[in-house]
Amino acid sequence: MPAAPAAFLDPALLATIADLALLARTVVDGFMHGQHRSLRKGSSLDFAEHRSYQPGDDLRRIDWRVYGRTDRFYIKEYDADTNASVLFAVDTSGSMQYGSGAVTKFAYARMLVASLAWLSQGQGDRVGLATFTQELEEVIPPSVRHLQRLLYTLATTTAGGPSQLVASLAKIGLLSQRAGIIVLVTDCYEQPAALGRAVDALRMHGHDCIVFHVVDPAERDLPGDDDTTFEDAESGALLPLKPRVLREQYQALVTAHHAALQTRLAAAGADYVRLDTSEPLDRALHAYLDARLSRGRVR
Repeated sequence: MPAAPAAFLDPALLATIADLALLARTVVDGFMHGQHRSLRKGSSLDFAEHRSYQPGDDLRRIDWRVYGRTDRFYIKEYDADTNASVLFAVDTSGSMQYGSGAVTKFAYARMLVASLAWLSQGQGDRVGLATFTQELEEVIPPSVRHLQRLLYTLATTTAGGPSQLVASLAKIGLLSQRAGIIVLVTDCYEQPAALGRAVDALRMHGHDCIVFHVVDPAERDLPGDDDTTFEDAESGALLPLKPRVLREQYQALVTAHHAALQTRLAAAGADYVRLDTSEPLDRALHAYLDARLSRGRVR
């Protein structure tokens, strides 16, 4: 399956774009011009007819099945429509500042959220933002007018300090009495059972949840053979290790943690997407749209 041009989606190249609005538009345009033929469809609304896509049309109405047959964009018209409220919850704790390559986890998260917000705005959704460490830091309530404010906040926010993921999620769940979509972007340094319970609570309040787990390759693989002293990004604690001795055991523990997260969040009814910071952003965009559309989540 042909993909979108790599230049539009490669995190290392995107990191050179200082303007988040330009970056988000570049990513979404690159994604939309790629050939993504496997998106599932679904809506709780009654389908009426197709018409040709016009610039500025609601992106969620593109019929990917018809595109797969014709290589042309057609819009699905419905008898009625309502838009979603999407709140992006972004972990800005110190561990998110880590990066073994060209892009830190926080830089990747910032590009990801900017792109998803741009895409959501194009669908006519209300978008908002909540950043958190051990407390909620910035809160922008979802609105059709808040995209530029969201992008500015992302651009001026830095990562640092300890994290309280579960406690922050509990507060995020109380921000609005109106059910919507909560998109959590974090490195998931939390016990799967505790995170699962926090997502359970969000689901009980009627929220749909999509969890993007951002992982740096070095965190997953523990590369290198020399004895190394590691520093905890949040507490500053120092830990001397021998990677060559511990690598196999470490990788097994990381794999088990990721599997437990996936299992527990699936049980909570959330969509769980693990993303490597070296991966192009089209996978995240594809997963986001798939989660939105496959189970008829457009409200």
